[in-house]
Amino acid sequence: MSGAGATLASVPGRINEEDIASVRERARIDEVIGGYVSLRPAGGGSLKGLCPFHDEKTPSFQVTPSRGFYYCFGACSEGGDVIDFLMKIENLSFTEAVERLADRVGIQLRYTDDGQGGPRAEPGKRTRLLEAMRTAAEFFTEHLMAPDAVEGRRFLSQRGFDRAAAEQFGVGYAPNDGRALLRHLRGRGFSDADIVAAGLARESGWDFFQGRLLWPIRDSGKQTVGFGARRLSDADRIPAKYINTPETLLYKKSHVLYGLELARTAIGKKNQAVIVEGYTDVMAAHLSGVDTAVASCGTAFGDEHARLLRRMMGNLDAFRGEVIFTFDGDAAGQAAALKVFALDASFVAQTYVAVEPTGLDPCDLRLEHGEAAVRELVARRVPLYRFVMGNILDSYDLDRADGRLAALRAAAPLVASVRDNALVGEYVRELSGQLGMDVEEVRREVYRLASRASRRGPAEPEDVPQPQQRAPRPVLPDPHDRLLTIERETAKLLVQAPHLFGPDRDGLSTADFTHPAYAAVFTAVEKAAAAEAADSEWVHAVSAACESDPIRSLVAALAVERIPVSGEPAVRDAIAYSSKLQLLTVMRKIAELKSKLQRTNPVEHPTAHRRMFSELLALEPRRQELQARTLGTID
Repeated sequence: MSGAGATLASVPGRINEEDIASVRERARIDEVIGGYVSLRPAGGGSLKGLCPFHDEKTPSFQVTPSRGFYYCFGACSEGGDVIDFLMKIENLSFTEAVERLADRVGIQLRYTDDGQGGPRAEPGKRTRLLEAMRTAAEFFTEHLMAPDAVEGRRFLSQRGFDRAAAEQFGVGYAPNDGRALLRHLRGRGFSDADIVAAGLARESGWDFFQGRLLWPIRDSGKQTVGFGARRLSDADRIPAKYINTPETLLYKKSHVLYGLELARTAIGKKNQAVIVEGYTDVMAAHLSGVDTAVASCGTAFGDEHARLLRRMMGNLDAFRGEVIFTFDGDAAGQAAALKVFALDASFVAQTYVAVEPTGLDPCDLRLEHGEAAVRELVARRVPLYRFVMGNILDSYDLDRADGRLAALRAAAPLVASVRDNALVGEYVRELSGQLGMDVEEVRREVYRLASRASRRGPAEPEDVPQPQQRAPRPVLPDPHDRLLTIERETAKLLVQAPHLFGPDRDGLSTADFTHPAYAAVFTAVEKAAAAEAADSEWVHAVSAACESDPIRSLVAALAVERIPVSGEPAVRDAIAYSSKLQLLTVMRKIAELKSKLQRTNPVEHPTAHRRMFSELLALEPRRQELQARTLGTID
């Protein structure tokens, strides 16, 4: 077999912008959202339904197919295009959502160079490899019931998993034959190059997995990207108990978590993730009711996994979410906890450890003590810092004064690193009790370290991790505020019908918008216009030009709201609204000048008085002009 697929192991770069536009155009937003939400006509070509992102009894979720946008006018204010919707509802990344939609509408995506010198994937390659993986997964699951898979079935049975459990998790078996899968895939029309590129066969012409029990590793979009395989026999020539699919175009072990497709919805809803160590532990956890359990695949839990969970959890409230690690209570478990603690700053949620005193993993715990014991294990979680602190204190002789002082200096940075400042005081008292030292002495040491780290800044090596600071969320305007009606209607026209305005937006500027959110939308409109965005991509270009998610959400709302004009908006409507908005600006300036004139003594300040009077006279013709353009057009 040739090595045609050998260079395709790198992650593809950016998706071609034209392909993204094609996906948006061909993936009908009403059909995609209709698969999750029951939509009904709401007039004006829009559809309405109950928002899938928060609980409500009265429909406030609006979809406008003609513009390709949705928006919730209820409590959550979620909005965007079809890609945004799929990202939110399925907890997918932008790339994953585009790829899923592309598969749905039959578009072969092209990838440009990622800027790091990596190779480009040829068009259609990813789709072919995904299909090969799907076919292989079906082959393996069907073969689990074959005569030569008896050892695999025995392994599952001994660990408390019946046939239904095996089917639920897609467990399969790779035949001992050595070329059975290769022959099967060739018979289905797959090339040797694609079979090797998918990690299903070796260059030498043998199946990659032979005589092993297999678990499919899927991405958050439920597509199989790799497999984890368990050794069953001493005759297996590969000594490793577990092996995984090699790095491929689809499979990157640092970017996947086993069980993610099963847990993703629960993780998002509960704002919780439980990290276990193996495939059978994930099975045991889910069967026991812990439906947020996942496991890393063939590698230690790392930064990329943390980022993946952060995205899946969605809610960025650092003090509500929780990531729970299950470790053994032995030395190996303590070492693993220390490694995870080093990653703690990568998490937005709070981190915990669930330790089983008997040393049993979730799979064995379920087998010996039942499913309730697994749920109890998770319920007994303790803060990660407390677990690590216990290990540190155990290393010192607390009966000696010098031992207590050394323990304080070793443990104080952990307390100072706690992100919830409200808990620091409690942990200071707890540490002082464990050390048998004065609470004020412990407090001084903790705050001394925290203060020193703050002065040094985050780049220095001995820093204590600082609480994450998040930018304040922009305040969005009340859509029913009558004082801002003209601003909102003008912004709607700019978003929905930019072609009705002249090249200079009929003289509008950010100064005409008194609310900062509407001004930010206008700024995004200006950026999209400068980039010469096509009409079909206009709203997406405006959305992309926004500097924050709340403003993007406002653009989505403006894109789906109806404009109160008779019939389709026309040029006269754009002129009327823009003129009225500018008229309000001129009237504010006139009122301000009149107020200043009244406060200015013409004898004491003749120059200033004459200047302001001249400005006032110059504004009057402008006011009359704008008033004439709006007269009788807008109430």
